[in-house]
Amino acid sequence: MSMHKGLVGIVAAVVVAAGALTAPTAVAAPAERQARSERRADAHDATRKAMDDAVEAGLTGVVVQVADEHGVWKATAGVGNLKTKQPRNADDRYRAGSITKTFIATVLLQLEAEGRLSLDDTVDKWLPGVVHGNGHDGTRITVRQLLNHTSGIFDYTDDLAFQLALFLPQTFAKNRYRTWTPAELMTIAMSHKPSFAPGTSWSYSNTNYLHAGMVIKKVTGNSYGDEVRARVIGPLGLHGTYMPGTDPGVPQPSSRAYSKFELPGGRIYDVTEMNPSWANSAGELISTTGDLNRFTSALLRGKLLPAAQLAEMKATFPAPLVGGDYGLGIFVRKLTCGVEIWGHSGGLHGSNSEAVTTADGKHSLALNFNDDWGVGSMKIIEAEFCGGS
Repeated sequence: MSMHKGLVGIVAAVVVAAGALTAPTAVAAPAERQARSERRADAHDATRKAMDDAVEAGLTGVVVQVADEHGVWKATAGVGNLKTKQPRNADDRYRAGSITKTFIATVLLQLEAEGRLSLDDTVDKWLPGVVHGNGHDGTRITVRQLLNHTSGIFDYTDDLAFQLALFLPQTFAKNRYRTWTPAELMTIAMSHKPSFAPGTSWSYSNTNYLHAGMVIKKVTGNSYGDEVRARVIGPLGLHGTYMPGTDPGVPQPSSRAYSKFELPGGRIYDVTEMNPSWANSAGELISTTGDLNRFTSALLRGKLLPAAQLAEMKATFPAPLVGGDYGLGIFVRKLTCGVEIWGHSGGLHGSNSEAVTTADGKHSLALNFNDDWGVGSMKIIEAEFCGGS
């Protein structure tokens, strides 16, 4: 799921230690340990092939991390820098795009669990007069409808003038360091009519999560970034994850990010540096595959939300755009082998990411392509969760 729709070792040590403590008499001989290691590696052969196939088909580079009952498996394919041909780093930081939405929804559900708001509160209760004009009416839209994209609020990233300002090479070069304020983005959205009456349909809108970030600020008195840090990033120890605000850089280790701006001719542009304020609480997050696996697994295991709030998050609405159903900042897809995966995708300039896990949180996968012009994510996901079946 893209921001722009015209366009996603510690665990292993714990597992080994737990095995040694619980079964001291069953210590494997060196040859047996090697055989087990090879079997675990073989389990990801289909995933590795899907990664290599994506690069051979013309994508720049991909980093994947899987966490399951056997521990952590990391792999890369392709390059992180087209000039130097340096390969991607398995611990790369990257722009996670709309995976930000799952973090934002988690914070709002935590606030509901604390009794500080209700998902059935109207947007106007917390943001009086903000959602209005051209048929938009914040008194008829709930916080829940923001989070599951049933509000009908127009997506500011669908505005033609906005797209022309950021999604052409020349205008991107001009505006890549520009700071966009929430008020500017809101004005763009409210200049259009709603997509539909609240609650009557589903349509992905980044404006919904722009509002959600504003609600967090109104309820807590703190920015959404501060609340995400205090409630999710800090407690889970996500050391490679942060909200950059207006900072245009991506800290090391990281790869370069590339875009073709969907133009003919195949010219590739380096879009690594970019002020992500235009994505705001809908998509500014920077993270790593390891951190996103830890986050999605903890979320689905109930480590971040009480059972009632997790159930609300998982109450879904049909969402053809994501190839499944959409809950509150999270989707569910059924793969070809019948496995259900929960998570989110994210895409913006030069970055395409996924973070998914099984319903029990025991088998997680996160990936990132450092380009935005191809497909390959679902083939990798299918290979990992279905390839060995």
